Amino acid sequence: MNQRLQNILNGKTENHLLPFFWQHGEDEAVLRDYMRAINEANIGAVCVESRPHPDFCGPLWWRDMDIILDEARKRRMKVWILDDSHFPTGYANGAMKNQSDERCRKSVTYRIISCERKRRIRLDDELAHPLPVQKSALELGMEKMRGPQPRARIFDDDRLLCVSAMRWDSGQIERRDLTGFVHDGILEWEVPAGNWNVYILHITGNAGYHPDYINMMDAASCRVLIDAVYEPHYAHYKNDFGKTIAGFFSDEPEFGNGHLYVQDNLLGTDQDLPWSAELEDHLRSVWGDSYASLLPLLWDNPPNAAADHLSARVRHGYMDAVTRLLEKDFSLQIGEWCRAHKVEYIGHIIEDNNQHARTGSSLGHYFRSMSGQDMAGIDDIGGQVYPQGEDVTITGQVYGNRNGEFYHYALGKLASSYAAIDPIKKGRSMCEIFGNYGWREGIRLEKYLADHFMVRGINNFVPHAFSPKEFPDPDCPPHFYAHGHNPQYRHFGALMAYMNRVCTLISDGRHAAPAAVLYHGEAEWAGNCMTMEKPCHLLADAQIEYDIIPQDVFIETDRYKTTLGEFLTINSQEYRALIVPYSQFVTNSFANAVQTLLAAGFPVIFIDGLPDAVSDIPPHDTELTALSGRLSGAAIIDLDELVPVLRAYLKKNGGNAIAFSPEHNRLRYLQYIHDDGTQVYFMVNEGTTAWNGSIRFPHTQQCAVYNAWDNQIETVSTHITNDYMEMAAVIEPLKGLIVIFDDTLPSANNKETPRICADAGINLKENWKRSICCAFDYPAFGESKTITLPDTLAGEKPDFAGFVRYERSLTLTGKQLSQPRKIIEITDAYEGVELFINGVSAGIQITPPFRYCIDDLAREGENFVTIEVATTLERQVQPSGFMAAMEASQPGNPLGITGHVILYFGSLDT
Repeated sequence: MNQRLQNILNGKTENHLLPFFWQHGEDEAVLRDYMRAINEANIGAVCVESRPHPDFCGPLWWRDMDIILDEARKRRMKVWILDDSHFPTGYANGAMKNQSDERCRKSVTYRIISCERKRRIRLDDELAHPLPVQKSALELGMEKMRGPQPRARIFDDDRLLCVSAMRWDSGQIERRDLTGFVHDGILEWEVPAGNWNVYILHITGNAGYHPDYINMMDAASCRVLIDAVYEPHYAHYKNDFGKTIAGFFSDEPEFGNGHLYVQDNLLGTDQDLPWSAELEDHLRSVWGDSYASLLPLLWDNPPNAAADHLSARVRHGYMDAVTRLLEKDFSLQIGEWCRAHKVEYIGHIIEDNNQHARTGSSLGHYFRSMSGQDMAGIDDIGGQVYPQGEDVTITGQVYGNRNGEFYHYALGKLASSYAAIDPIKKGRSMCEIFGNYGWREGIRLEKYLADHFMVRGINNFVPHAFSPKEFPDPDCPPHFYAHGHNPQYRHFGALMAYMNRVCTLISDGRHAAPAAVLYHGEAEWAGNCMTMEKPCHLLADAQIEYDIIPQDVFIETDRYKTTLGEFLTINSQEYRALIVPYSQFVTNSFANAVQTLLAAGFPVIFIDGLPDAVSDIPPHDTELTALSGRLSGAAIIDLDELVPVLRAYLKKNGGNAIAFSPEHNRLRYLQYIHDDGTQVYFMVNEGTTAWNGSIRFPHTQQCAVYNAWDNQIETVSTHITNDYMEMAAVIEPLKGLIVIFDDTLPSANNKETPRICADAGINLKENWKRSICCAFDYPAFGESKTITLPDTLAGEKPDFAGFVRYERSLTLTGKQLSQPRKIIEITDAYEGVELFINGVSAGIQITPPFRYCIDDLAREGENFVTIEVATTLERQVQPSGFMAAMEASQPGNPLGITGHVILYFGSLDT
């Protein structure tokens, strides 16, 4: 660790950043200039994305890739390739239009006919065609904006899968397969006594919203993507694979059934569902020849307990098969191809509001969808994670509702958890970040987002995006360079350097998490459940670290290196308690694992009750597998009891961890452990006020504070008692704290970051000369105007975006200069700040309060103080298209210095 930290201090960090570099067919000079701009922003890789490119995998594309790779080789950068001509992944560069109907996406559709008060029915048209697909509100809105769009492909191979009847009378289930009664497209049936429903199921390629995409449950269909995109790149750049070319990126692959970006499409709701020949063969082999007569239970919600159990088996069996085929045919097939060709495979699915466990716009199971990838990926786009958004629920958004609890307590942890428990991932997680927040997003919010995900264990990022299209490109801003028009480009580069430093510290080891929380995906398929973010919320607010684990770790024990005993060990992770959010149904393997853990004295905590039964046994089995005996000894608690109960368990079995006094429910921390025993603690305050208190660490070895923004080791005073070390600390919002424990740390440079100034200070509010210029003209500022702070520039020039410069003189006496510390604090400004004393930069800062020690820059007598503030572009560039619907009509950020400039002398309370 000493060498790792020493390398960082010497400016030698690993690269953990690969921003999207969008391609539209720009000329060579533009592409080379953008590779320069990306590299000079402290970034060592790009992910090349067609957005869309006019000639993807054609001569113009290869010309552009030649240029990009040439620049990458010169700059020792890596290149990743987004694996389709446009997102979402699965279009296969249009290759599906030449494929046979059987290779294309298929759906199973459902129609119900009530036979109440009917004794005879006759069906003909209902059997000939599936129900016509109705457009969603979002699809209608897009059509209104863009005009009617012809369907990409029309299929004529619709077929009737099954006609069945079912009744639920008096707690009994009776099913009849009526398919054999269909003759010449007509069904006539004498309805027996009882309340019967008739269900008509069709297989069609004309449902769903992307009929010209690959079928994720068909190995040959998924191979079309490899042949259309991966193989041509290998043919052109074989010698770069595993060298300059690092790998491929899948962006939001989907099953594509139902409606565009519809959420909450759980089983039991009105939708078509994914289908394939492989799925049909699997269900027939497991459920028997009458498998199709069970499928109506995917839609029809059971009215009684007996039906509930049968429904759970059918729904779990269907989704288990769907996601296992997706895992095998898509994720693992591509991942294995990549690794065989010396590159890696990464990406993400749509996780929004727990969509990761559903079909439609996602892939049904987060962990299985990522199974073949070399990093565990997620993404965060506009409006999902934001300061103080933990408990905010918003409905009626363009792309669906927002569940703040999911985004703040589960999203980041999904990726860092899978990175930790899957040996393939080697501890690596990835987040696509910053995209689609609009021009209102600046480096202040970007710093919050970066810390938010890093403190949750994410250690690789795909910033979204660098667009070389002519400025302003309306496509999902912000764009970090914007042909030199973005005032915050240099500040963004400083943020990238900071992120690389932190990510280097939290890589190549493992994070500590005493608690494991069971992933709710399988439980949601089968019945009622509590979603995982509910207990995660309480744990995070109490500073109890946790991972989210799927039930698959108890099925694929060899893959995940799962061992059950006094501790639950999964790959490198060692857990001291397992938390099970309420699940009406669980898998048989999970129940057996719980029994083994309980017998070993390992605590398993069920929230709000035990499960009713297991769901992964075939529907035709008449015996339910008993659970009560196997789960005996487990704790059953209410959700609000979780923290005290868990703390008692952890105290008893040695799960000692960091403790903050006073407690604060917006403090987050990551404990990262390297193989040589070095412990890195990364702490972040996501609240609105500074936290001032003491931190107790379960260590007594040497420690140091590492200032990752200024890249320096700083002095720290500690007190050791018994087996603990205590440290007084201040953690301000937007400013993290890193403490490193190691017996061989580099010595401190006797510097400390100014945090809270002790004296009253001198308010430098008057005699400032203010001038402005746009980013493209910087540093050619215009005429100056004398102002008093706080500035009122936003009222004077409401459409301005660029740089605001403030200048004044400052006279220091010999006595003042002899004070031990001289601090200038800018209490607030929007957004990026750079301070100059006598023409020398004191550095860039991006979060308030902006504090600078000027000891080495100030002189006796007259000093010249210059402050430059970089704004966002939101006042200059008006949103259009969907961005207009997503962004507020009025600017959200002020301009320039909106607080005060204070000069402090003397000591600091740090």
